[in-house]
Amino acid sequence: MAKLRKFKEAIIEKLIFLSGIASIVFVALIFIFLLREGISVLRSTSLGAFLGGKFWYPISDPPKLGILPLILGSLLVTLGAIAMAVPLGIAAAFYIAEVAPSRLRNILKSFVEILSAIPSVVLGFLGITILVPFLKRFLDLPTGLTAFAGSIMLAFMAMPTIISISEDAINAVPREYKEGAIALGATHWQTLHRVIIHGALPGIIAAAMLGIGRVFGETMAVMMVTGNAAVIPNSLFEPVRTLTATIAAEMGEAAKGSPHYNALFAIGIVLFVISFLINLTADLFLNRSRRR
Repeated sequence: MAKLRKFKEAIIEKLIFLSGIASIVFVALIFIFLLREGISVLRSTSLGAFLGGKFWYPISDPPKLGILPLILGSLLVTLGAIAMAVPLGIAAAFYIAEVAPSRLRNILKSFVEILSAIPSVVLGFLGITILVPFLKRFLDLPTGLTAFAGSIMLAFMAMPTIISISEDAINAVPREYKEGAIALGATHWQTLHRVIIHGALPGIIAAAMLGIGRVFGETMAVMMVTGNAAVIPNSLFEPVRTLTATIAAEMGEAAKGSPHYNALFAIGIVLFVISFLINLTADLFLNRSRRR
């Protein structure tokens, strides 16, 4: 029996190792495929003109393939969404985990899980039919299809992820920490502020970074409510176009092998690199928090 158990454990270890290697191989293959198709854009434009160009007219003659408006649009929408989603999500997680009564806590957790299961195209439809007209009337804008509308929708989509992971991190803090702080005379708020949040900080940072990744990689909802204007935005209250929305909107009409087609794959490379940097930043913060 001991030999059989060791044999099963060895098989499981090998399968886990192979799964890890397979994930790395798949990511590498995806990057190689994007690089093979996207690197050809440098035949039509330089790298500086591609990343820093102010005009995206891929079907003009000659094509203008500057993606700076798309990068700025993605960053503007993402920063606006994170500014709303992270503080609200963390506050909601603390309320559910440490403040709400047990009956209300179960109801709120179920509600958060339901929100995370709503398809993005449904949220985009609700945004374009309810949120966009409301913002146009309330803020007296020429159009409600703005970066601000996209930020609100993406914040709504990111909050369930941030709340769920942050709540798990808060619940994972040993209860002895809380009991010790209260025994020393700390109030409930002081315990949350000075003790619980520090113990749950790595998980909270991971939740925030996953929320950023969810927001930055979203396509359908943001494409429906931001106006899809490939111009450099001056504020949150103007139409923008994101990198993901550009790929989704134009890939079907781009002729294979054309500069337009290659430029869309190059945008995919930019998205891949930015996502890698977000994950790398999250790992650095988590490792620093663990050392402390």
